[in-house]
Amino acid sequence: MSEKESRTLRALARNAKARIKSGFWAECHEDMKEKMTLAKEQGLNESKAGRYFKEKVSAKLLGETEDEFYLKVKRMLLEDGEVSNAIGRLTDKPYYDTLSYEEKQRYNLTLSEKYLRALERFRRECEFEGLERAK
Repeated sequence: MSEKESRTLRALARNAKARIKSGFWAECHEDMKEKMTLAKEQGLNESKAGRYFKEKVSAKLLGETEDEFYLKVKRMLLEDGEVSNAIGRLTDKPYYDTLSYEEKQRYNLTLSEKYLRALERFRRECEFEGLERAK
């Protein structure tokens, strides 16, 4: 193990120890129990709710920031709902105009995949949104 990896591992261990001492995990566990109870009361799938909130905690621990593309899709969905020309709205037109026919096809497929993933994430967040605010 290199010295840099060792330092990183030590920093990670220190952060984990600080979380334990501060009661972070106990608070997370209690929060998760409350949300699971609310999900059950509202007739939502408890296991889906558990996975959703675990992902949120993991993202928080890893320090993940919001994806710009997802934020753009979310803003569009909140303002206009699901529209038939979503891919056209999300297309980077100046860049798209520089592509060849084959590259445009690849770009459209990639954009479609990203949009579908963002749409699924948006739907999942909307499903459990009320549980997050209930706390």
